[in-house]
Amino acid sequence: MSAADKTAAAPGQKSFLGRMLRSRETGIISALAIMVVGLSFFAPDFASPNNMLNDARNFSFVGIVVLGQAMVMITGGIDLSVGSVWGLAAVSSAAFMNLGFGPILGCTLALLISAAIGLFNGLCVTKLRMPPFVPTLATMSIARALALVITRGHSIDGFLPDDSIFFNLGGGQTFGLPNPFIVFVVLSVIAGIALSRTVYGRQLYAIGGNERAARLTGLEVDRLKISVYVISAVTAGIAGIIEVSYLSSAISNQGLGKELSVIAAAVIGGTALTGGEGTILGVFVGAVILEVLRNGLVLLGTDAYWQGVFVGSVIVLAVFIDQLRKGFWRTR
Repeated sequence: MSAADKTAAAPGQKSFLGRMLRSRETGIISALAIMVVGLSFFAPDFASPNNMLNDARNFSFVGIVVLGQAMVMITGGIDLSVGSVWGLAAVSSAAFMNLGFGPILGCTLALLISAAIGLFNGLCVTKLRMPPFVPTLATMSIARALALVITRGHSIDGFLPDDSIFFNLGGGQTFGLPNPFIVFVVLSVIAGIALSRTVYGRQLYAIGGNERAARLTGLEVDRLKISVYVISAVTAGIAGIIEVSYLSSAISNQGLGKELSVIAAAVIGGTALTGGEGTILGVFVGAVILEVLRNGLVLLGTDAYWQGVFVGSVIVLAVFIDQLRKGFWRTR
């Protein structure tokens, strides 16, 4: 290589390195690596294979829902109903199977109910011009109430024989990995391709970046917004069904408060609350960080009542660092 070629290559290499350093995902992954190393040192049980597999199973439930929530947030919206839809899908799928419906039909009906709630949220946001906070807060209450109506405050169990293959969905393993984790990875790959490699994904970012400009360019903004609320509700339904498979029973408080964990994972993963920013890799790592933090606090003997304080602090810190990063690089 000539001296001129080396000189020409140097700016490109520096530019690539600069992009890597500015990348939100680089910081998130680095934070996760530091947490894992630190917890492995201070809590040796953290690095045990059984604990790692349990962590992988646990963060997959929230992670699946985060994928749909991230799409909503990228368009500039938010879905507060995901925790309640999670619970409704769990109890409705169990109730259908308890009535004699097969697992496939029972789960399909539960997902259709979830999709209907997402469709309602999307129509309220687009056609009635409601702020996303309002209809999703309403459906959060409605879905939780419906779950209570279905269960009457009791658990639903014994709906399938103990040897049913349905219970392998949440409780089994494939190639030594928990099945919920495999589902999470597969859905993450699909969502990642949809957001980064398709016209649909670019349109979602365009809406979140500047909705008015997106409308002027001819994008069907309302249809796209409705679609992400449906996707968000369906992912919540999938998580609820997989959790029922894992627990072998369903209760009305499943998914209770999970909307906060889901939003926290998305924010930690770099998804902007204002829309237009976020990646599937980021929210994937955000979901992992949230579970690693929770599990690490338990292993370190932290009082359970303080765990919410630590999680909330991490959310604020993540947003602060992201804003600091943006401001720093704008002045370069």
